[in-house]
Amino acid sequence: MSNIVLDDDLFDAQFVRALAYVRSGGAELGECLGTARRITKTDGELWYREWLATAERAEAAAHAATTAGDRVGARGAYLRASNYFRTAGLFLMGKPVDERFRDTSHRQTAAFRAGAALFDSPPEILAIPYEGTTLPGYFFRAGDPDDRTPRATMMLTNGYDGTVEELYFANAAAALERGYHVLAFDGPGQGSVILDQGIPFRPDWENVVTPVVDVAVARPEVDADRLVLVGWSFGGYTAARAATGEHRLAACVADSGPYDLYDATVSRIPGVLAHQLPDGNRLALGVLEKAMESTMRKPSAGWALRRNLWVHDVADPMAFIELARDYTMKGREHLVRCPTFVAHTLGDDISADAPKLAAALTCPVEYAEFGHDDDVTGHCEMTGRAVFHERLFRWLDGVLGQHPEAP
Repeated sequence: MSNIVLDDDLFDAQFVRALAYVRSGGAELGECLGTARRITKTDGELWYREWLATAERAEAAAHAATTAGDRVGARGAYLRASNYFRTAGLFLMGKPVDERFRDTSHRQTAAFRAGAALFDSPPEILAIPYEGTTLPGYFFRAGDPDDRTPRATMMLTNGYDGTVEELYFANAAAALERGYHVLAFDGPGQGSVILDQGIPFRPDWENVVTPVVDVAVARPEVDADRLVLVGWSFGGYTAARAATGEHRLAACVADSGPYDLYDATVSRIPGVLAHQLPDGNRLALGVLEKAMESTMRKPSAGWALRRNLWVHDVADPMAFIELARDYTMKGREHLVRCPTFVAHTLGDDISADAPKLAAALTCPVEYAEFGHDDDVTGHCEMTGRAVFHERLFRWLDGVLGQHPEAP
């Protein structure tokens, strides 16, 4: 599929990501198209300025609607502002932390909370106990807010560069429409946990999810026998990894994650240099290191690597490659017991090995491949989230044996 607006593949993909939330209330077509068209070159500074301007315009509209007593208008404008603030800061990610990124991150949270407070059933803001600190989260109730009948509950975990607030647009809204309660959270390496607490990623996500499950099952409105964990992007790995050790899950969803982070990383390195990893010819490895450091300085091509070094708290690209070995499902597939949904979009190199994961799992597996027949493209099915959700929830209805709102 050719790019929609922007010439650079990554810039266009991130534009599509922002635009994808029209259906869940996080974007407006004209605002997104207008912003993208003003980004006339592959420049992270220009990206930041234009999306920030759009975010602030939506925020101002929210304030005006609030003053006028327009609850619906204020809610919608705050939610759009949240998505746009998050989008504005994307290409500033890295270390040391750019204070403008800190500002847009905090403003996206504030805007989301202002909008969510205007929901018919506002979410509960959570501080989930975790190893001497807390993880940020939200609990969204489906249906009548006074109804405490236990329901199926979807737990949402993120990837590398999302936020717990974005999870509402990506998955929570669709789950709430179908009668699921939702518990969304950020873990180590994600959102405010890395930004404000400085806690980096860890590979053993079962030790992250277990405290979250403890919080979920303690709630009377949660059916502890119908708890679903959904991870998207890098969360497609962490969700599957969590299911190897946390066995209170009724189902797991690995949406577009890597099977093995080392393999996914090395697949992007030219073969002649990749073959020298980890302890090959020193001259060749030196060339690779210099090439990666050069790439890191490029606004688009180097973004993922800059981001990865920050969220994993490593000093250089070679250290990241070595660390990536710890993030694998190889040899652990048999430990997943619950039914698992594995998703992949054709052409998405991040989840290119999803078929291998699906084939290696020994639990009941549903492998869902999206592509030309569905008119779905992009990482995490970004041009077809509704198509993804239709297929996912049909499968979940079968796994859970009944609709989520059934007692």
